[in-house]
Amino acid sequence: MKQATMNGYFYVLTAIDLFVLSFMCILTKLSESLNKKQKQGFFLAFALIAAISVLEVVTLAVDGTPAGYRWLNILSNYLGFGLSPGVCLCLVYVMDRKKRMNRWFRAAVCCEACYLLFLALSIPAGLVFSVSADNVYSRGQYFYIYIILYFAAIVYLSVSTIVTAREFQNRSRALIYPLMIFLLIETIIQVTLPELHVTWLCVTLLSVLYFIYCSEMWNQLDALTGLLNQNSYLNRTAEMRRNGGVLVVFDVDDFKQINDRYGHLQGDLCLAEIGRCIKKAYARSGYCYRTGGDEFCVLMENADREAQCAQEFVRQLEQRRKAVDFLPTVSFGSAPFLGEDVLAVKNRADREMYRYKKARKPDVAHCSPNHYLL
Repeated sequence: MKQATMNGYFYVLTAIDLFVLSFMCILTKLSESLNKKQKQGFFLAFALIAAISVLEVVTLAVDGTPAGYRWLNILSNYLGFGLSPGVCLCLVYVMDRKKRMNRWFRAAVCCEACYLLFLALSIPAGLVFSVSADNVYSRGQYFYIYIILYFAAIVYLSVSTIVTAREFQNRSRALIYPLMIFLLIETIIQVTLPELHVTWLCVTLLSVLYFIYCSEMWNQLDALTGLLNQNSYLNRTAEMRRNGGVLVVFDVDDFKQINDRYGHLQGDLCLAEIGRCIKKAYARSGYCYRTGGDEFCVLMENADREAQCAQEFVRQLEQRRKAVDFLPTVSFGSAPFLGEDVLAVKNRADREMYRYKKARKPDVAHCSPNHYLL
């Protein structure tokens, strides 16, 4: 009686689970903020979770029934155990902004394919799981292989997310730790108490939270350069006004000439290259932003490394100019936060930047049209 009640609760929770996943699939499809690759990754993850949730219901429903349903019990368990690590791979696919899959992701996909093949070959021997002639499921002596693969997929997702969040200077990146700890604890509980059947409900909850986490991270970014955007800048400057720090502003010299001479696509290339140079030089010491057009800035908590970062920025830009010979010069200036209005700080930084630009004008004027010197 108690087991029947537990199964009834499980069926209700699965129905709720499927409703949430269906809603998330529709939300993903209708989203205008996600690109095609991100939509594909989230849609596949939600669809895969839904499929595995249904498979778990099937295994529970047919287990112990007449032997004629044994094939269905075996197939459901095989697909459920085999596809579980794939959920994390779908979410890793979402995080990678590049159109081509990187070698780590390709290696992970190969591992998943090998695992599916091994699991299929192991069914007759019942190594990972077995279904008796009487159609009763039980764990095999090598069930730990599934646990290892599942935990490895979680670790891979965690590391990929942390690396990507650090690259984008996401301030909320630390939130990935409680999400993954939650999933690990839930998995341990499920392995210890298999009759609870809470794994995929928790995975659904985690995937929704992950969707929110990624959306918040991407909403902070400038799409062209990968730097933080203007809204993030405005929110951060309010804190800098109270806590102090340094504002460094950048302006691309004669950027209109780049667009007029080489076209807007090459102009966007220049902005992306300059953004990467700023990030490489300043990211460890502050937050890097594109505030609009050809204007960039960095918010540093202190000025101790400002001169060193400026030198590194000059070096990075000179190095990139060897590959992109029409990369323009960049003027920059800085001002400390002294408790006054943020606009006042920016005006002081702009004045420093324009003084720097004016002092360099004669040098820039003598440069050839195809080569700029910093």
